[in-house]
Amino acid sequence: MNASPSPADAQLLLLDKHQVDALLSPDDVRQAVREAFVLHSDREGRVFPVVREPLKTGGVFGIKSGDVQAQGLLGFKAAGFWPANRQRGGEPHQATILLIDPATGRPQCVIDGNAVTTVRTGAAGGLGLQQLARPGSTRLCVFGTGVQARIQLDFALRLLPTLQDVLYMSADGRRNTAFEAAFTGRCHIAPAGDRNAAVARSDIVITATPGGGALFDLDAVQPGTHLNCVGADTRGKRELPEGLLPRARLFVDDRMQARQIGETQWAPDTASTELGDLLSGKAPFERAPADITVFDMTGLALQDLTVARLLQARAAETGTGTRIAWPW
Repeated sequence: MNASPSPADAQLLLLDKHQVDALLSPDDVRQAVREAFVLHSDREGRVFPVVREPLKTGGVFGIKSGDVQAQGLLGFKAAGFWPANRQRGGEPHQATILLIDPATGRPQCVIDGNAVTTVRTGAAGGLGLQQLARPGSTRLCVFGTGVQARIQLDFALRLLPTLQDVLYMSADGRRNTAFEAAFTGRCHIAPAGDRNAAVARSDIVITATPGGGALFDLDAVQPGTHLNCVGADTRGKRELPEGLLPRARLFVDDRMQARQIGETQWAPDTASTELGDLLSGKAPFERAPADITVFDMTGLALQDLTVARLLQARAAETGTGTRIAWPW
């Protein structure tokens, strides 16, 4: 085992968005995210309280942090949503990940977190679909056509080979040819038209919107439907109609976090199961044909950290990134 560099020789690794994009592999990210869920289930990985606060600038700022003590993994992601960035020609979601040496507190690696957040959330959604959606599901409806809607649909099509028909609902209700083009040849995709009718005919519903309110009516959700809910990640946000969670079998990434900032905040007394407990085998699950299942996704800090660790290792293997002197 190599000795740690002396304080005078310490370096900080920087990975920008282009380098992150080049190093990320969807299958590797899925494995890293699965590991994060299992670490959380086994309580080997800790998730610290989330910071999520509105700003006077119109943005929302958050911090998700945690550690895996047995692996020497410690860090955080500072992230949020700045809608005015669209007028600047930029991405409204912004994230930066910092890995820290738990023995010294010194920073080791700074990573552009936008792509990490996108792909790890898509991978988490895909794992949820594999565990919870009705086997043989063929029809899916997705609300949203942005970055997160695309990655959720991408992982759904990767991991559920029976999916054939996709309906989508854009923010303005119009056809989005760019969104459709991204999935040409992988499925039959078309605008939803009537949102309630689209939900009623779908085996799977994915909600990936800014979370401004219920996206469809309660009666539209039919027995056997599974819903992956991505957009409620801050106090006051919601995508599901009142009364749905009490009717559903509810699954979350973190129970407390879901009650604080997820869809579960609107029905905090609803019994829930953490997805990691399914993946680790601690919680058995057998879907009845009429079950409505919901996966309330708020995002685990551990997901960011396991993917960041993967990127750090790949960067070391390939010589990717910028290394700057960071003596202490």
